[in-house]
Amino acid sequence: MEQMVAAHRTLPFQTMVRVRNLSNDKTVDVRIIDRGPFVGNRIIDLSHAAAKEIEMIGPGVANVELTILSSPAGMAPAVFAVQVGAFREKANADRMQQRMTTEYGSAKLVLRQGDPPLWRVLAGREATQEAAETLARRIRQEQGVGAAFVVRLDP
Repeated sequence: MEQMVAAHRTLPFQTMVRVRNLSNDKTVDVRIIDRGPFVGNRIIDLSHAAAKEIEMIGPGVANVELTILSSPAGMAPAVFAVQVGAFREKANADRMQQRMTTEYGSAKLVLRQGDPPLWRVLAGREATQEAAETLARRIRQEQGVGAAFVVRLDP
């Protein structure tokens, strides 16, 4: 929490990003170390220290601009999936995984540690972010999963 780090859905781990708070023009440089955020239209989750640096602690959210400063060298080609749900009960995640595998060919569970831990269900395995966005739209329309969104699959 007290390091200059952040979570992003699709940027590779170890990517360095400059985050600018558009309301006050303050910036902070952070390293991507986790996946998220998994809420609405948010694009990045900052650590407490990084949020404090650009005065986001009070409001908790802000309109920001991201600038990629550097990407890790030697990265394997990206693979993307669609998060279709996050469940406290593994049995519920298992049912959704089976449904997505049947309908879209592949799905996997990823345990996200926390309090409480959550089982994330990721459908598909796409070579491009654009193909994953197309799959996400399809899943939202066909399955009524309004919160389906694209994430990067990590090794």
